[in-house]
Amino acid sequence: MDSSGEPQSRLHTLLYALPAAIGCLFFLLAGLLFLPQIGIENDEALFAGSFLKPYGEAYTVRIGHSRIPLMLMSYIGTIKGWLYRPLMSIFGTGLTVLRLPMLLAGVASVWLFFRLLQRIAGLRAAIIGCTLLAADATYLLTVCFDWGPVALQHLLLVAGLLLLVRFYQLGRLSALFWGCCLLGLGMWDKALAVWMLGGIGVAVLMVLPHRLWALLSGRRIAVASLGFLLGVLPLLIYNMENQWATFVGNVSRDTSDIPGKAHLLMETAKGDGLFGWMFDEQWQTPTPHRPSGVIQQTSAEITSVVGHPRRHLLFYAFLLALALTPFARGEALRAIFFALIAMAVAWVQMATNASTGGSIHHSILLWPFPQIVVAVSFAAASRRLGRAGIPVVAAAAAAMFASGVLVANEYYYVSYSFGGAPAWSDAILPLSDFMKGAGSATVYCVDWGMLDPLRYLNHGKLKLAGGSDPISKKELTPADREAVLRMLADPGAIYVAHTKDFENFQGTNQHLQAFAAAEGYRRDMLAVISDRYGRPAFEVYRMSPPSSDSALPGWPRPLADARGSVTPTFPSRDREGVVALVSPGPLADARGSVTPIFPRRDREGVVALISPGPLADARGSVTPHLSEPRP
Repeated sequence: MDSSGEPQSRLHTLLYALPAAIGCLFFLLAGLLFLPQIGIENDEALFAGSFLKPYGEAYTVRIGHSRIPLMLMSYIGTIKGWLYRPLMSIFGTGLTVLRLPMLLAGVASVWLFFRLLQRIAGLRAAIIGCTLLAADATYLLTVCFDWGPVALQHLLLVAGLLLLVRFYQLGRLSALFWGCCLLGLGMWDKALAVWMLGGIGVAVLMVLPHRLWALLSGRRIAVASLGFLLGVLPLLIYNMENQWATFVGNVSRDTSDIPGKAHLLMETAKGDGLFGWMFDEQWQTPTPHRPSGVIQQTSAEITSVVGHPRRHLLFYAFLLALALTPFARGEALRAIFFALIAMAVAWVQMATNASTGGSIHHSILLWPFPQIVVAVSFAAASRRLGRAGIPVVAAAAAAMFASGVLVANEYYYVSYSFGGAPAWSDAILPLSDFMKGAGSATVYCVDWGMLDPLRYLNHGKLKLAGGSDPISKKELTPADREAVLRMLADPGAIYVAHTKDFENFQGTNQHLQAFAAAEGYRRDMLAVISDRYGRPAFEVYRMSPPSSDSALPGWPRPLADARGSVTPTFPSRDREGVVALVSPGPLADARGSVTPIFPRRDREGVVALISPGPLADARGSVTPHLSEPRP
């Protein structure tokens, strides 16, 4: 319903849509610039556990020999995994495959938001809201690096609401069905969608009760219910089989940190909440990167000229919009109250629940409702100015868009200059490359933050296992000690840990080493993996058993390949118990013949190589020389 009185001809619609198209284009291009800058945070790759080994789903339905994963966690569904399954099969796994689909979902959500605002408040409000959302750096980054996950939440919510508005305006039952279905899919994607759906429901009852009552009929209720049930069905099946674990296990009232959560919401609106959390700062970076190429050089010059801004105008625009609300009338006033009530109810739910509302990936779920308030209020106030209203509101929208672009540019400058924070370290990429030669050895991840990215980057081919529990406990029970001893006794096992400065659970790596040393094990370091900025992030090692006079289970250090570069080698044991080295690059003995190489330690601790006969490596490559291991 649009009471704006603005021209609605096709020509005017296309002209008015041009700023929205520019906003969507900016969102896409900015996201493409960010896409390769940092590594993969663990939760960003969580969805891969639906279909890549080791499987990480919480609930799977089996039909014959087929497995159908429905839930990753009690409140996170597998819809993202199902979307990515064909993409991973066709295009493999990498940063582009991981992030581009969610970036495109973000672009779609910006455009659909424009269409939604156009229907409920007119083109003027739609342009303001769309450009404001497109230039919101926090919205861009949380969508592009979808660790929340939030990208599908935004898309499904906005698309569902747009279809419901179409139903209200045109009376099409198909729009009602599919709109409710998309909202149900949002619940399956992440049950926290109940916050916004609950807020919207309360807003409808408070702002539009008479219109809701006029729409109700048995047929429409049935259509809406069937649509929503279709979308939410996997979540419903899971809860019916698990005593409603989604709600029982995740709802716990806690009001102790409401001031802190309110501050976090304010920081989200100001746009500076991800500095120092997603990206490191200059003082944390020993070797910052200088801008490379025209784009980065231009970015650096612009942000230097404008003083490295870290806050945009959304928060202040929102306060001004509240002050201008009395100038709104009719549909505009109802739209403002609707958005405010929906946001308030949603935020109260997250703020009064334990362990929710204190992170940006929660507060950003309120978006794009703050933009609705600003857009509708500004548009309504501008109409009170008569002919001067359009240039005034255009200048305001341009200023807000420019402030958002400048903050996004500062984020970009920080991303390529100082790199990702520990949880987003790009060292995960060379670590993944290093681990490709692990073969059949079990790879124990001795901290949170590496298992899911390694599973995704290696397409489920690594034999990954958790290694931080129970060693991270302060005191080990007899059962805990037995579990750690079984892990240490795993022949040929490889351990991947964070360095001290990068640990998520502080001291876990040190606890494992101390426990192993007390049991007579010796750590043999395979590699220390650093990020692009020279910060050591990962340690890769093996544990040699207490008795090591006999043949070792594997060469504990890298060998140099024919090019003189260090090639990681890993042991592999066949059914007869014969141990051989598996390398991603070719190996040869000093005579130039390719041989299986067996390491052996004598009484003085000197390692010798024994070559029982010629044998080509897995790729059939031959190199002319095998040098001694480098220190």
